[in-house]
Amino acid sequence: MIFRELPHPHFSISKFAALISLAVGALTLAGAGEARADFRVCNGTQSLVGGAIGYRTEEGWVTEGWWQIPANSCATLIEGQMRSRYYYLYAEDASGGGRWGGDINMCVADNEFRIVGVEDCFARGFQRVGFKEYDTGRQGSWMVQLSDAPEAPESQN
Repeated sequence: MIFRELPHPHFSISKFAALISLAVGALTLAGAGEARADFRVCNGTQSLVGGAIGYRTEEGWVTEGWWQIPANSCATLIEGQMRSRYYYLYAEDASGGGRWGGDINMCVADNEFRIVGVEDCFARGFQRVGFKEYDTGRQGSWMVQLSDAPEAPESQN
């Protein structure tokens, strides 16, 4: 059996390929233009880092953790709509090499946690650590970059 290409009066293979290429490009641009509202932490160090986040909700202050953030990678701590203007971050190098924190005391636990309230951490069986405040200005997304100098994490929106 012999197959041969039948000419189509209005459409050629090259036009079809060009149309597919344009469609894929348009879909890529449409996807890239979607606004994501995430709070992300990027670990610019050579070590595994554990991260915890704090924020205000209708039920009060909440802290959550731990996110494991491998070396030279990022993790999304808040997915979707960021409902607060201020977020609080605490992170520590898993090998004990450093910490990224601040002077806002909140509760954390040894293992995965979600804690409501920042009062009486010790009495409730938790630890108290200093979180760093980030004023997101209600931006659609926010990223904190952790560097090898734990005392001075950089943030950018």
